[in-house]
Amino acid sequence: MSMESSGAKSDMPAAVGTEIRLAPLAIRRDAEIFAADGGWFQARWHFSFDQYFDPENMRIGTLRVFNHDTLMPGAVWPMHPHRDIEGITYVVGGTFEHADSAGNGGVLYPGAVQRVTLDSGLMHSERNRSKTEPMQFIQMWILPSRRGLPPSIEQWQFAVEDRHNRLLQILRPEGTEGSGVTVHQDASMYVSQLDAGVALRHEFRDRRCGYFYLISGAIDLNGERLTTGDAAKGLGRGLLRVHAQEPSHLLLVDTPLWPRSP
Repeated sequence: MSMESSGAKSDMPAAVGTEIRLAPLAIRRDAEIFAADGGWFQARWHFSFDQYFDPENMRIGTLRVFNHDTLMPGAVWPMHPHRDIEGITYVVGGTFEHADSAGNGGVLYPGAVQRVTLDSGLMHSERNRSKTEPMQFIQMWILPSRRGLPPSIEQWQFAVEDRHNRLLQILRPEGTEGSGVTVHQDASMYVSQLDAGVALRHEFRDRRCGYFYLISGAIDLNGERLTTGDAAKGLGRGLLRVHAQEPSHLLLVDTPLWPRSP
């Protein structure tokens, strides 16, 4: 994986005469993504989850769940168990509060990332700590490289400046160095807050795929215009070229094609 960001030069080929191979994409428009409204919560579920089942959208690579959820003021997603998943949370807005059956807890603010290894009966919950403002978060499940991992939690708080006009890595594979939390899988996640006119790029290498989500704004992605709520599956090797048409907030997942191609 290679990455360059920020400014016009980042969107140029590496060498004169080098052919730019763009990653094949499957665009998903905001209106196509499943919406749920429970009164105390609103949700956009990108892959099959709970009552939403779509055999064409079960996952991509090791990314099994991608939910953009909103909790109303004071709302709590009650304690619930999972097994053999890595639960990744990115806080979009508001005040996120975590609790689990092992006694862990904590409050996270916009830009924070959390990884919870959920196994052995560990239960966890999400809560909007604010009594007056809604809270938005993106929760993702990554399938770990092995089963039976002991429960654990890791959190990292980032500021807007950290992701301003660059791809900021917020999740990285175990055993690697850098920013963000680690995951028991060869998977990475990035976020960016772009000014209008800024371009960046990301490369999917061999046997890799990914998921791109535009949290807000408007961009050009490999020649396709995306607006708030749109997403794209990266289906194989090649470049993602992003050019912000207006101030934009985005999230990108890079995962192996495992255990089979999507």
